[in-house]
Amino acid sequence: MMNEEMMKQMSHSMGQGMGMMNHPVAKGAMIAATGYTAGRALLPGVLRNPLLLLVGGVAGGIAVGYLLHKHEKDVIRLVSKAIGMGKDFAAQQRENLDDLIAEAQQGEAQAAAPTETPAAAPGAAS
Repeated sequence: MMNEEMMKQMSHSMGQGMGMMNHPVAKGAMIAATGYTAGRALLPGVLRNPLLLLVGGVAGGIAVGYLLHKHEKDVIRLVSKAIGMGKDFAAQQRENLDDLIAEAQQGEAQAAAPTETPAAAPGAAS
């Protein structure tokens, strides 16, 4: 059985453990663990029921459509900027490829050119 001294030590160690729960990292870890556990319990039920899956998809589609409509100008600006950056990148790569091809053709032309033999030194007997 537990005597008084053991009870004091146990309450002291439990108090230290509860003090750790005031730390923000510990709170965040506990919230994440709770969310993970809840997700594991709820997600298979949602995935097994086609009606819930359909409702979730429709709700998600409505939310995305609303946000796209609300921020339409920003979306169009970002998409056109991304397209312009893609075109610039493709043009730069094409230019680099043309430079490499020109260098390769130049190297082939130099290799194919006949090497000249050195001329005989003046005054040498032939």
